Amino acid sequence: MIKEQYRGIRPAPGYPACPDHTEKQKLWQLLDVDSSIGLKLTESYAMFPTAAVSGFYFAHPDARYFSVGKIGRDQLESYAERKGLSIVEAERWLAANLGYDPDEANAA
Repeated sequence: MIKEQYRGIRPAPGYPACPDHTEKQKLWQLLDVDSSIGLKLTESYAMFPTAAVSGFYFAHPDARYFSVGKIGRDQLESYAERKGLSIVEAERWLAANLGYDPDEANAA
């Protein structure tokens, strides 16, 4: 097995420290990924070809992995507003992190 020696963390969009897959769009825009290396994002933000990986690299020796816990409706509303997403769209991308039932909240 390959043993890598690096310090820091490599959280990736869609994983516990960064559960929102839509953050990949920013990476693609900043790095011009489509033109540079031909890697594509599907409409659900899966990478194609499928053997690809992406992430944010933080090389600080004190960097530690973490996970985002359950979020409340007020936190989701704030996040959706800052990202320019509808509540329903934000709930879709962050479904695993919701600390409430979106069907109940949206019916109220």
